[in-house]
Amino acid sequence: MTESERIRAAGAGPAPTAALSDNTEPAPTAASSDSTRPACAAAPSDSTGPAPAVGPGDGTRAVRAGLPEPVKYEPTLPGPVFAAHFHLPGDPTGPYTYGRDENPTWTLLERAIGELEAPGAAHGEVETLVFASGMAAISAVLFSQLRTGDAVVLPDDGYQALPLVREQLTAYGIEVRTAPTADDAQLDVLDGARLLWLETPSNPGLDVCDVRRLADAAHARGALVAVDNTLATPLGQRPLDLGADFSVASGTKQLTGHGDLLLGYVTCRDAKRAAAVRRWRKIVGAIPGPMEAWLAHRSLATLQLRVDRQNANALAVAEALRGHADVTGLRYPGLPDDPSYKIAERQMRRFGCVVSFELPSRARADRFLDALRLVDDATSFGGVRSTAERRGRWGGDAVPEGFIRFSAGAEDAEDLVADVLRALDETAD
Repeated sequence: MTESERIRAAGAGPAPTAALSDNTEPAPTAASSDSTRPACAAAPSDSTGPAPAVGPGDGTRAVRAGLPEPVKYEPTLPGPVFAAHFHLPGDPTGPYTYGRDENPTWTLLERAIGELEAPGAAHGEVETLVFASGMAAISAVLFSQLRTGDAVVLPDDGYQALPLVREQLTAYGIEVRTAPTADDAQLDVLDGARLLWLETPSNPGLDVCDVRRLADAAHARGALVAVDNTLATPLGQRPLDLGADFSVASGTKQLTGHGDLLLGYVTCRDAKRAAAVRRWRKIVGAIPGPMEAWLAHRSLATLQLRVDRQNANALAVAEALRGHADVTGLRYPGLPDDPSYKIAERQMRRFGCVVSFELPSRARADRFLDALRLVDDATSFGGVRSTAERRGRWGGDAVPEGFIRFSAGAEDAEDLVADVLRALDETAD
């Protein structure tokens, strides 16, 4: 039996092995050498924070996530299945019929992401759906769960494309309310809403909200909760464990980490809600190609290695910038004096690879970016090569002209910090 035949016969595939489904992992401490938490981040100490995942460490999970049972003479991770249609004699009773609906390569990737987003969940308890991009995943949740006359609460400081989504929701007769991420301000406009959309940490301002507090308040009012988990990744934050109904992310960023593919996903625990999201994907056809899905799954094996290196580098850059005379508005949730730190420490296991700060002017910011040698001037974030950009050049974010969004890559920290400080010094007025 070939691998494709085995996956088709099994439907969503076999349940994860016992080693990957056990949920008794001890909570790591700051002094621990447990690879599930980097030394640069203190362990969550608040009892309201996420329950520690149990079983193997994050590196083991990432390396093994979604792999099928071994089949003699077949690869560990089967290659991409390129098919618009499948052999289908008789009644269509199997999972694979037409390429817009399902694909064996998606199945393995979806299982892998589900294992990272909700370690310990029983087979079938959590469902993940992959999409052609992060915006496709965001749109699928919003437009599959909301109807004319509903109200939705969005962050007013979130991803740049959210205002475009707001326009479309309004055109469909859906009331859109907005509030900042910081200080859990979305609570103030929650009454009567059907869906609460959180983005934490926010992009690009890096504010953090209390997911558990907001989820509890939303559920008490009869609202669903979706969390954009792009900046944190499943290794930094697990929204479903914090009470969210949906964890949504762009896989284009740190999840896959090489800046060479577009991808998005939605993970949720409720089968009916997942079915609605799946139906939306089928209708609009926002599906990933099998090659993109295979590349994404291959990239997951190095996720913990990349995340820990990038997060440590982000902290090193943030600490170096803290004392620089020309830098203001420095933000990184992993800095103990950051406004978001107390909440981030409770609910996040890693603080992310993005640092933001301000330089005195647009001209100074442009000179700084041009002087960098190890950092590419590029949009997006989360890649193994450091990137930075003057975010105001796009015109969609409420940020100063000299605002820099910096994404730490996997270079040596000493080299990266030296490059940043040299560029700042060389471009000083």
